[in-house]
Amino acid sequence: MSRRSSRTSTVKRSRTRRAGESAYGVVLLVRTGVLALLALLLLVAGVWTSWGTAQYAMLVKARERGTMTVAACADDRCTGPYVPTEGDGRRRAKVSVARAAAPGKGQRVEVTVKPGTADAVRTGLAGILHAWVPFGGSLLLAALVVAGGLRWRRTAWAVGLCGAALLVAAFAAL
Repeated sequence: MSRRSSRTSTVKRSRTRRAGESAYGVVLLVRTGVLALLALLLLVAGVWTSWGTAQYAMLVKARERGTMTVAACADDRCTGPYVPTEGDGRRRAKVSVARAAAPGKGQRVEVTVKPGTADAVRTGLAGILHAWVPFGGSLLLAALVVAGGLRWRRTAWAVGLCGAALLVAAFAAL
């Protein structure tokens, strides 16, 4: 016959062991929080960097809009004459646009001129996608932090694929 005990056995852990387990839990919680903040910081930095150009490419109401003919390219900027099509703009002999956003020499591109400068930003879908390229890069970096540090693999895949899709779309549009 088997004898069953009506009492359940409990094992008491020492205070030192309980304190050690609590400290390890706190360390894991702090690690998770720090890595989540790092991923968030990467995303905020990407949006901040992109918004400097994206606001001109996306929000073109009451701004100087027109076309620029690419005349010459040097280093990371292309220059050419500007002809306004909308707004209160004036003709300019020379404005510059980022070389990555400019088509080949002699081609025309729709731009908006930043107020008070001779810097132009490409408009339309290609200009908007080009403006958000830094955010796409920050999505890829944040995916590495989310996958490697937080071990949230599905979230990391989603974030990384969104970043890659944005970069590929920008490359295809330009």
